[in-house]
Amino acid sequence: MPEAELPDLTLAAEFPTPTAAEWTALVDGVLRKARRIPDDAPAGAGVEKLVRTGPDGIAVRPLYTAADAPAVATGVPGGAPFVRGGSATGPVPAGWDVRQRHDEPDADAARAAVTADLENGVTSIWLAATTPADLPHVLGDVLLDLAPVVLDAGPGDQAALAEAFLALPGEPAGRLGTLGLDPVGARARTGSSPAVDSVVELALRVADGFPRVRAVVVDALPVHTAGGSDAQELGFALAAGVEYLRVLTAAGLDVAAANRLCEFRLAATAEQFPTIAKLRAARRLWSRATQACGSAEPAFVHAVSSPTMLTRRDPYVNLLRGTLAGFAAGVGGADAVTVAPFDAAIGASEAFSRRIARNTQALLVEESHLARVLDPAGGSWYVESLTDELARAAWAFFQEIESAGGAVAALDAGLVAERTAAVRAGRERAVATRRTALTGVSEFPDLAEQPVERRPLPDAPSGGLPVYRPAQAFEAFRDRSDALLAERGARPRAFLATLGPLAAYTARAGFTRNLLAAGGIETVEAGPTETAEDVRAAFAASGAGVAVLCSTDALYAERAADTVAALREAGATRILLAGRGEFDGVDGQLHAGCDALAVVAGLHESVAGQEVSP
Repeated sequence: MPEAELPDLTLAAEFPTPTAAEWTALVDGVLRKARRIPDDAPAGAGVEKLVRTGPDGIAVRPLYTAADAPAVATGVPGGAPFVRGGSATGPVPAGWDVRQRHDEPDADAARAAVTADLENGVTSIWLAATTPADLPHVLGDVLLDLAPVVLDAGPGDQAALAEAFLALPGEPAGRLGTLGLDPVGARARTGSSPAVDSVVELALRVADGFPRVRAVVVDALPVHTAGGSDAQELGFALAAGVEYLRVLTAAGLDVAAANRLCEFRLAATAEQFPTIAKLRAARRLWSRATQACGSAEPAFVHAVSSPTMLTRRDPYVNLLRGTLAGFAAGVGGADAVTVAPFDAAIGASEAFSRRIARNTQALLVEESHLARVLDPAGGSWYVESLTDELARAAWAFFQEIESAGGAVAALDAGLVAERTAAVRAGRERAVATRRTALTGVSEFPDLAEQPVERRPLPDAPSGGLPVYRPAQAFEAFRDRSDALLAERGARPRAFLATLGPLAAYTARAGFTRNLLAAGGIETVEAGPTETAEDVRAAFAASGAGVAVLCSTDALYAERAADTVAALREAGATRILLAGRGEFDGVDGQLHAGCDALAVVAGLHESVAGQEVSP
């Protein structure tokens, strides 16, 4: 049919167009029914209840419209300000650079792992534990004109490792890789480093004779792993990048040549939309910084799945976290992506876990076709708004760092540590109260789970910004529980004093069981009871020293006082109540939003000196 004869297609034209006021009224109604807002709350109170504020003070609303889209132009892929991508073609259609990290100190094992990765889908290698002497052996099977190699000497001699790489056999013009020079990042991790201009000599050699090698890494992961916010990570990256830009241009390079020598390293987390917005904002920020220096340039971004989100307990959940991080990194337009093996927080990763890590990206690229569309989140009112607000917050932190004298001066003065500590404290509170849920650790823990064992790796460098992993606090109690199980034959134990029939206590008993298991405390349940004597007898047979009352508020009013007295008489040293309310004789309460870590710590202390029978 000719185009002129095609009928007009109007989707859902028979339905009236809803207004924002109508939507707001429906949201208010739902939240009134759920008792989240009072019946006399003003219009819009329900919508405001759904607004959440992130660590950067950015409010995330439940609904975005065209009116929320920022007025700032995002350009097109490959054009300034590069929000939509650093090149016109991006990763289409072959996909981004799939980069695998290797932190194996044994040269033979590292060589075998590197070769296996490159033969099975990885396109570049990130070496994090190889010495200059071992480098030729580790890379003996690598075609350096086909597979980029990214060096990471950590606190070691970055220049020596870079020299060893440049001295490898092969044509310099075809060599691919990144030398990994990053004194600013080393200072953030360890508290000390060479001067920023120590990168200049090698950078000039690379610029002159190795056109496909980058020299400098602008690594913002230390700020992320210290518990910093997305804006703090971006602001620090921008400040560190500007430090390198200054010394490279002062040495005679123009802005474009200096930019070609640098790559940025940022964290990708399981929070997909903030990650997408962060990567888009990173390119906009760097474009603005380089524009101020005379030439707007795109940032080469390496996105790394966040080390802080990994858990040692129930580590297979890390597969889901890594998939979300890889997805967000791809959608956000990362040039290179590293998805950590699921056992990376435990020790040396095995061949199976490395295979799953690289296959995660293969599935995203080859089967999900994630690289077929440039900037798929572009045009989303939420993502565009979040990108803009995040860029503005990051620019403000960048200005604060610059006012302090730059990235190195801000680190030395404690400014970065102070600002990230404030954000980390908020994260710690959210984890302790389980507002931030850690699946398999603080939520849905399995006490019968057998810990995954891995060969330990050398300790990571320290001395600079702290390294924060949210799961660690709960995992410490799980470790203590395992130690008691090995020593005494039983874990710390709490008795659930369930009042009434199953329907009355099951909700609060389930909540309590989940919370206590997160701290390695097993529970013994009384079951349906009718009297305080029923509860006392079950407690006496449980072998526990602490008890938690679980039932409805109505049954608490009827039976809590008698039950508490009976439990005290039976020897209970600590009695808690699941729910809220004031009852004589109760030592504390368990409820949504309570400090679960403090509760667990108190119970571990209560049972520390008790002889627990299996």
